[in-house]
Amino acid sequence: MALPKGGYAPDVDKFLDTLKSRPVDASVDFLISLLKRRQIRGSESCAIATARVLLQVVAKDKWFDVDQLIGRIQLVGRKLVAAQPHELVIGNIVKRVLGLIRDEASEDRNDAGNDSPSGGTPLPPSIEAVPVEKATRPSPLIVLPSFARTQSMFGLLSDPNFTPSPGSTPQLGSGSSTPQRYPQSTNVQALKSEVIDGIEEIVDEIKQVDEQIQNYADIHIHPGDYIMVYEPTRTVQKFIARASSKRKFIVFLVVDPSSNSGDPYASFRKALSSGGSTVVNVMNVGLMAYMSRVNKVIIGARAITSTGGVVVDSGAAAIARAAQQQGRTVIVLGGVYKISPDNRSHQETSVEWGSPSKYVNFADGQMVGQVKVKNASSEFIPTEFVNTYITNLGAHSKDHLHGIITDHYNKEDVSFDLFGKSQR
Repeated sequence: MALPKGGYAPDVDKFLDTLKSRPVDASVDFLISLLKRRQIRGSESCAIATARVLLQVVAKDKWFDVDQLIGRIQLVGRKLVAAQPHELVIGNIVKRVLGLIRDEASEDRNDAGNDSPSGGTPLPPSIEAVPVEKATRPSPLIVLPSFARTQSMFGLLSDPNFTPSPGSTPQLGSGSSTPQRYPQSTNVQALKSEVIDGIEEIVDEIKQVDEQIQNYADIHIHPGDYIMVYEPTRTVQKFIARASSKRKFIVFLVVDPSSNSGDPYASFRKALSSGGSTVVNVMNVGLMAYMSRVNKVIIGARAITSTGGVVVDSGAAAIARAAQQQGRTVIVLGGVYKISPDNRSHQETSVEWGSPSKYVNFADGQMVGQVKVKNASSEFIPTEFVNTYITNLGAHSKDHLHGIITDHYNKEDVSFDLFGKSQR
């Protein structure tokens, strides 16, 4: 494959464009490198990239049974999680695909279990009652007529779809003593098609999250509300903009004064102003002065743990803590794909440290060599600071998160440790 030209900066879109032309292992390694270098970042991008590369594993890899496919997905999943353990959605998508495979395989096995080798003609009850692995040769004490033996052998050799009559010699398969737990190759092909369709549905679900969450804005934002947001994500912006199209309220927009990326919220302010709502810019150092007027704090989640803790952008945790002390409502927005079944404690491991260059640089001279500056790019909000979780399925309390996990993840995969060692 030709080397990329100068100025090439891979991102999720360029990665997805390369999937069809790359072998599976090369695509996996490419995604690992992009995740490590943080060229693919953010929950939605990481989730879609993970789902797409797992789809390639299912579609292009050579696998002959469900166990082999599950093992391959687990191996690739561990590599991706190890590449970027701070993005919990990677593990979420891996476990959802594993659950999808198990569900589809279970349905496929049930269908195949009712079919005989003849493609629809049921075997006699006396033959069905003997499991394949327990089938034995006919007892030497049972002597069959020579004509029956000849007819059965001729039928087996001449017609692969031959179904023995109740009085003839039972068909014992290939003679192997190993039980066949999964469907034949034709069923494997059908399973592959079903799993691919299921992964495509997961990708569609991820892409529709913002539109589905904003449908609940009218229920939770009322006329005259005072709402505080901190560097709102696209999900939060669409949620509030949807409510502003029908009612008027005041938004305290908290921003980081150290940001040098211009005004990323100009279109957000314009959308609110056009609907008659008011936007008040607040520097994060002075947010406590406004908290007494606030009714609700709305925060976008990077990930939501099974116990209700939330991984957020750095700075949002301080606002959630201040709101909790003032008795204000804290609402967290995030798609179902962000709810992690992993029950490990993320209080410390969820903190990701970024570059301190936006606070200090080498132009500051001696200070750079004398102090150590740490800049957190994400942090953790404990469960007790959050009142409501709004997903694409509606509003939930922390007690309802377990039900969502049960509905979207297979029990076998919830306990699977994706953070174990992966072998290359």
